[in-house]
Amino acid sequence: MIIEGRFNGPPGSGNGGWSAGVFASAYGGDGAVEVTLRRPPPLDTPLTLVDGQVRDPAGEVVAQLRPTEDLDDVAVPPVDLATARAASAAYPGLVDHPFPGCYVCGPQRPDGLRIFPGRLPDGRTAAPVRAPRRVDVATVWAALDCPGGWAVIGAGRPYVLGRIAARIAALPRPDDECVVTGALIGTEGRKALVHTSLYAPDGHPLGHARATWIAV
Repeated sequence: MIIEGRFNGPPGSGNGGWSAGVFASAYGGDGAVEVTLRRPPPLDTPLTLVDGQVRDPAGEVVAQLRPTEDLDDVAVPPVDLATARAASAAYPGLVDHPFPGCYVCGPQRPDGLRIFPGRLPDGRTAAPVRAPRRVDVATVWAALDCPGGWAVIGAGRPYVLGRIAARIAALPRPDDECVVTGALIGTEGRKALVHTSLYAPDGHPLGHARATWIAV
C-alpha cells in the first residue's frame, strides 16, 4: 500500500479518511471496519498490513484495524442538495483553515474533492460532494472524514482524525453530486466523537461513519 502524495491531509501526511479507506480495502471483509491511526500516515511510502497492523518500512505501527459492529445506528439524517449547497457557501474553512492544502476539504486544492462542510441551524454540517471520475472505496471513506471534523473544528481550534469506523454500502457513480452530513455527538477532554453519512443523489445511503477527532 502507498498513500500517494496528492492524498495529503496535514502537510506531509496522508488524509486520515483516505488513508483509512486504503487500509480498510486491504483488510477486506464485508462488514464495518475500524481504523485507529497511531501516527500520521506517511506519504509515498510502502506500507504493509499484517495481522491487522499497518507498518512502515522501519516496522513502526501506522494504524491498527479491526472489524466492528454495524454502523446503521450512527446515520446522520440527510438534507436536500439545495440545503447542502447553502451550508457549504458558509464553510468556515474558506477563510480560516488549519490545513488549507487538505485533499478532501482544503480550499487551496483545485484538484481535491473540495468538500466544504458548513453548519446547519441545528449544528450539523452538510456539503455537496461531486464524485470524481475515478471512484473507489477510499473516496467514500475520505468523504466521510472531514465533514465530521468540521462539526467541532473552530477558529483557532484545530483537530485531527484519531480513529474512524465506516461501513460502505455502495460507491457513487462518477460525477454524481451527492450530499454528506456530519454531527458532533459529544466531547471529552481533547476528544470529539462525530458521526457522518454520505447519500447518493436519490437519497440512498452510500455509507456511514463514526470517528474520534483529537484536538492538537
